[in-house]
Amino acid sequence: MQVIVRDNNVEQAIRVLKKKLQREGVFREMKLRQHYEKPSQKKAREKSEAIRRSRKLARKRALIEGNL
Repeated sequence: MQVIVRDNNVEQAIRVLKKKLQREGVFREMKLRQHYEKPSQKKAREKSEAIRRSRKLARKRALIEGNL
C-alpha cells in the first residue's frame, strides 16, 4: 500500500493511510488475530455477522421501498 505525502503534510498522509487500511479490513483482521479463536467460535461469529448484515440490508431495502 502506498500513500503520497504532499507538501510535507504527514498528518494528512497518515489519515489517508488509515482510511485505506480501514477499507481493506486490516485493523479488523489484526483484532481477530490477536488471540486464537476456536473453529466453533469462528463459525458462530461469522453466522451472527451474516445475520447482522442481512438485517441491515433488509432495513435499507424497506426504507427505500417505503419512500417510493
